[in-house]
Amino acid sequence: MDSKTIEAGRQMAMISYFTLIGVIIAYAMNKESKNSFATMHIRQSLGLNLLLYTIAIFIGFFGGWLVALPFTIFFVVLWAFGFVNALQRDYTPIPLVGDYFQEWFKSI
Repeated sequence: MDSKTIEAGRQMAMISYFTLIGVIIAYAMNKESKNSFATMHIRQSLGLNLLLYTIAIFIGFFGGWLVALPFTIFFVVLWAFGFVNALQRDYTPIPLVGDYFQEWFKSI
């Protein structure tokens, strides 16, 4: 991927990591230009957000803080990895789950 494409999509990629609203905003911004760098990070961020909300629902019903704390740390590390990759213009998927997100959200 060339540096022009990365620079053009960097802002959208970073915006996508700020909550589900950021994903929606970045998706709307990227809808016309279809920047591949931004699209990859939008998929990663959407997957992280859905993973967070899905697991948080189960933890809310069945777990306490002993379950919630490690999950929160795990999620923050994955989020930071993705955000730093967007910040540093890196095209690397998030470890463990990033390849799945790319496959599941191909249509985005």
